[in-house]
Parts: sequence; C-alpha cells; structure tokens
Amino acid sequence: MRLRALLDTDALGLRLLGGEEELDRTVRGVMTTDLRDPSRYLAGGELVLTGLAWRRDASDTEPFVRILASAGVAALAAGEAELGAIPDDIVEACARHRLPLFAVNESVAFATITEHVVRQVSGERAGDLAAVVDRHRRLMTSGPAGGGPDVVLDLLGSDLDLRAWVLSPAGRAIAGSSAAGPALPTAVCARLAAEHLAAARTGRRGPHRVLLDGTTYSLFPIRSSGRGSASAAAPASTAALRDVRETVLSDWFLAVEADAGDWPEERLDLLQGVTQLIAVERDRRDAARTVRRRLAQEVLELVQTGAAPAEIAARLRVAAPVLLPGIGAAPHWQVVVARVEWEGGEIEGGPVAQSLLEEILVDPLSAGPEPSDRIAVAHTGDEAIALVPLPAVSSEHDGSETGLLADSLLESVRDPLSAGLDGDGRLTLGVSASVHSAEGLRGALEEARHARRVAAARPGRVCAAGHQELASHVLLLPFVPDDVRRAFTARLLDPLRDYDRRHRAELIPTLEAFLDCDGSWTRCAARLHLHVNTLRYRVGRIEQLTGRDLSRLEDKLDFFLALRMS
Repeated sequence: MRLRALLDTDALGLRLLGGEEELDRTVRGVMTTDLRDPSRYLAGGELVLTGLAWRRDASDTEPFVRILASAGVAALAAGEAELGAIPDDIVEACARHRLPLFAVNESVAFATITEHVVRQVSGERAGDLAAVVDRHRRLMTSGPAGGGPDVVLDLLGSDLDLRAWVLSPAGRAIAGSSAAGPALPTAVCARLAAEHLAAARTGRRGPHRVLLDGTTYSLFPIRSSGRGSASAAAPASTAALRDVRETVLSDWFLAVEADAGDWPEERLDLLQGVTQLIAVERDRRDAARTVRRRLAQEVLELVQTGAAPAEIAARLRVAAPVLLPGIGAAPHWQVVVARVEWEGGEIEGGPVAQSLLEEILVDPLSAGPEPSDRIAVAHTGDEAIALVPLPAVSSEHDGSETGLLADSLLESVRDPLSAGLDGDGRLTLGVSASVHSAEGLRGALEEARHARRVAAARPGRVCAAGHQELASHVLLLPFVPDDVRRAFTARLLDPLRDYDRRHRAELIPTLEAFLDCDGSWTRCAARLHLHVNTLRYRVGRIEQLTGRDLSRLEDKLDFFLALRMS
C-alpha cells in the first residue's frame, strides 16, 4: 500500500507533518518501537510507530531519525499521548532526511494502525493472510469470543496446514493451534527455547531453522515494543549488542513445524505479520500486569522502609483479591529474589529479571499467559523481587514443605536461559520460606536475598538456592556461643584488621564489597572506585594473610559468616 492511502482513512487519526512529496512510498509492514536504536529490527519499507519514550531531549532526535532513514523505512508516525504536540526538532530532523512524518491522535491505539496496515499489505500480497488479519479483532478481545494468540495459530493450521506454537524464552508454551495436536513435550520446548536464544544472541535475523529429532522447526522472534533502550552515552558500535541483552530473555518466539528456507517471500511475509499480531497481545498482557507490579512495588517499599506491620497488612489485603480472586482467607506469602547481571555492568538487569520471574514462577504444567496474572514482581536496579501468594493452609498440616522450592524452579529452564546468557551473563535466584503475616515479610525478603547470595557463590550461569540452605548458618548465627564466635572471626579477620591499622589498606571494606558483588571483579572495582588490578592486588593480599582462596565457595562462605558474626 502507499503512504497516501493512510491519510485517506479517518479512523487512523493520522495528520501529515512533513514529507508530502514522498507520499507515494510503498509501505511493506509496520513496527512499533521506543528503542533508541531499532536498526537491527528494520528491513526497510516499514511504517514506524513510536510513543517517543526514547526522547529525553532534542539531542536524541537526530540520531534516531538518521537510523530510520538509513534503514529505508517508509515513514515515521509519532503518538501525541506522551508529549502532546510533536516537538519541532522531530519535524525538522525528518525534513532534513526526507522522512515523511505523521502525528497520531492520542485517541487512536497503535494496535488499530497495525491491524489496518497489516490487513492492507497482506491483501495486496497474498490472500492467505487476509483470513488471519480479519480475525485480529478476536485476538484483541478478552471476552468469550476472544482467544488470544490461539486464534491466529488455529488459522495457520486450518488455512495453511502449519503446526505452530508460541513459546516463552524459558520454554513455556504460551499458545498452540488446535491443529498442532498434543502439546509439545517439555523437553522439546526447552530445546527450542535454547536454540532460539542462542541464535538471537548472534544477532542473526529470523527465522532460525532447527532440526530436532528428525523434525525441522522455523523460529520467528516476537518482539514487543517499548522494552529496553540503548544508553545515549554509549558508542553506537555496542548499541545493537545492548539491545539484544536487554530483551533476549524476555521476548516470546513463534515455533513453526516447517522449513522456512523453502518458502516464497509471500509466505515469509505472512508469518512476519502473524508475529506482529501476537506482539500486540504480548504488549497488552504486559500492560495488564501494571497493577500487579505496582502492588509489589508498594509492598516492597513499605517493607524496606520499616513501615508498621498494620500498614503492610492493609496493603496485603488489597493485593490478595487481585492475585487470588475468589480466595477469602488471607494467603501465605513467599518472596523470590532474582538478579540478572552482565559482564561490564553497564546494563540494568532488573527489567529482564522481572520478566523472567513472571515466566519462571508460573506452574510449568499450565499453558497460556493467564496463570502468570497471579504473580506480582517489582524491580530495582539489577534485582527483581516477586511477592508470591499461596492459598492459606491449615495450621495442622503435616510439616511437609509447601510453596515454591528453589531446586525445582530452574530445573526445566536452566539450559535455555544459559544459552541466552551466552557466556557473559548470570541469573541467580533465592527463595524464602512461606510466611503468613506482614511481620514475616521483612525476614522473608532478607532470607531470599541471603539465599540468592549463596546461589551466586556457586559456579554456573543459572543458579538458585532456597531458605533450607540457610538453616545451617545465617538463621543459626545468633545461637553460636560467644567464645566460638570470637575465635572464628579472630582467626579470619584479625590478620586483616592488623594490616589495615598499620597500612591503611582497607582490606576489610574490600572483602565486604567483593563478597557483596558475588566475586565480580568489574562490579566490585566500580563500587570501590578502583582499577581492577588494584582490586586484584588487595584480594591477593587478603588470601596471603589468611591462607584462604576467594575463588573457592567454602572460603567465601567462611568470610561471609565471619563478617556477619563480627
């Protein structure tokens, strides 16, 4: 379709701000983004929709518009909901680069424009996508006539004889067509997820073809809008890599049982259109999680600022009906803490850890997005914190373990997530015991954080630890006899204290920071404002004075306990 045709459709709410002489350009697709550098996702000919969240000030505009023009996009459409009138610097930059610019009325959803463009483009290219797009309205409804991604996948099966599934990066089945037959085995989902994440980390464009047990699958990324943006201060050469690491562990993907390498261009365009429709559903689901995320953030802030238990309990009473509708009794709660950390430390891992927890904490036997609506996850910095409600249990239960277990949480997702972390990232996770009152939440949060630190001291890219593993040390520290406590801490820490007094070397603060950073040289050096070589010298001196090796888990734990008891 032509750009000019967009202006003829009043329902799209588009107003031309510049580029009238370019209105005969052909639109091949549509992309919604608020990334500062979306170049890796552009193939040319797109109508780019943006809410302008990437723009902090006028200096951000020129690089963004230049990237779009270089990629050969058809036009830019900017929403008025965020800033009101479109800033003059955007109008001027688009004029310089001969990029047509539209303003989108705040009353019009980007999904409406996406649906219209995909319908028109597909109708001109091939009739087989028309049926899919005609059913898009059902994809977007939440009533009985809806069905989310399953509706589109059913049409792929009935009209094109394609078996397809939507999977999360953790390998959970989000949706599948009824024609796909029995659900994919959990092991196959995990292997497909691992292959998808490994391919995505290489930066290669989809679809990615995978042969598993004699069956060929084609994997199509489903990229949601508005999650992750490159830092304005970072060099352009690393922007694409940052974008991948910020989203690779949270984006869904479409697995089709077919070899897309043999497909004509029209069939590939069909599947790309389907991924755009499913991305709209993903964005809608993320928007629906806003209330639960806000509840988690509010409870977390009350707990961490020392609010009165009665105030925390009141907020929990608000949260319980949202997270456990229909449950009258107050539930028990568990706290799960996760961190995603990348080498170099320049990427905030909290948002990715938040998305991962919202996937990992869903019952692995459940399908679809709805079960995750009962989990509230907040994030701050590199850390994500989940408030997990559990149905109230009888006080006379048999004493067996209830709730989430750290050992089982990562059992089915360790391989795919390790592929996504790809040698330069880590996911560590800690799980608290269940508590039944507001008074217990502060202890549960600290317990989960301690467990995560224990997990971080272990080798591997994906590690978890539970509260049971703290029973032998952290929870029992107050019961250690004073003379044993003094002897233990003196043996480990007195040589360091003596050296600090004589040389002002700050070995004790260095040790504390090194353990708190989970042995990460780069993060610890940055925290202490030291060169990494200086940090290595100090750690070497600590090991020399104590006869311990800080690369060994046992010695790290001994130092951790000594500092806790001192």
